[in-house]
Amino acid sequence: MDEQQFDQNIEQQEQAPRRRLGRGLSALLGNQNNDNDGQTNASPSGATSTDEIHVDLIERNPFQPRKEFAADGLRELAESIQKQGVLQPLIVRPFEDRYQLIAGERRLIAARQSGRETIPCRVIEADDQTVCEIAIDENLKRRDLNVLEKAEAFQDYLERFQCSVEELAGRLSLDRSTVSNMIRLLGLCEEAKIAVREEKISAGHARAILSLGEPEQRAICQKIQQESLSVRATEKAVKEIQQGDNPNVVPFADGKSSAPERSNHIDSIEQQLREQFGAKVTIKLKTADSGQVMIPFNSNDDFERILQTLRRAA
Repeated sequence: MDEQQFDQNIEQQEQAPRRRLGRGLSALLGNQNNDNDGQTNASPSGATSTDEIHVDLIERNPFQPRKEFAADGLRELAESIQKQGVLQPLIVRPFEDRYQLIAGERRLIAARQSGRETIPCRVIEADDQTVCEIAIDENLKRRDLNVLEKAEAFQDYLERFQCSVEELAGRLSLDRSTVSNMIRLLGLCEEAKIAVREEKISAGHARAILSLGEPEQRAICQKIQQESLSVRATEKAVKEIQQGDNPNVVPFADGKSSAPERSNHIDSIEQQLREQFGAKVTIKLKTADSGQVMIPFNSNDDFERILQTLRRAA
């Protein structure tokens, strides 16, 4: 899948919020019924799937990808709960002498804001990995979860449970390239990440500037916001930067435009890297002590191979 196809795939997913990106809660929970009459395993206090549990006995989901919840949305939900109650039970699991939330954190927060002391819950038995998968699956369907939060959730899962991108994609019924390309966005500079989180640039913009070094990312990120560049215009600007056709697009942070002469030592290191990665690695110098090491890849398999080489070296 090339970058343009990936962009189109993500745009289609974001424009179709009703589409189930993952396997869904019912599949992850072993095809149990989601209605209020379904029976589940007993809880520490004998609660069933539709028992009322005190809100103070429910701890948040430690695998929750969402870091922030819109205050206006929570207030509206709290008002709705005051009038109509909680229409859909939370999903929780026994945790020591309390309960741990699996799905429904917005409802739990809003219920507390509304003044409710208890909330209907469905209690199930689930291990950490299943809880993590449910949290990711539930949030993948939300348009207000930004792409970096999804990427961070994927990366956390891979590190926590020591599995491959392919295994994670399979467990969530996602295309492997979708997962790996999202994770790549974690390589953005901090300024670009903030712009994505604050929706000042789109995920498409972020993917377009990912191949640039940190100074160039910062500069073109500002240019995107100041000039309202489209994704296609950004891709064109990035290409010009990489080819050296538009040096005025990105002012380097140190103010120096001329790169130092290459030494035989740099050429030797570049050749060693090419042999190690099996790719046309390029070392680009900006000053005597700064520059870039660029490792190109031509397919998702090629990217995974290079990534594995980097991990082994680390």
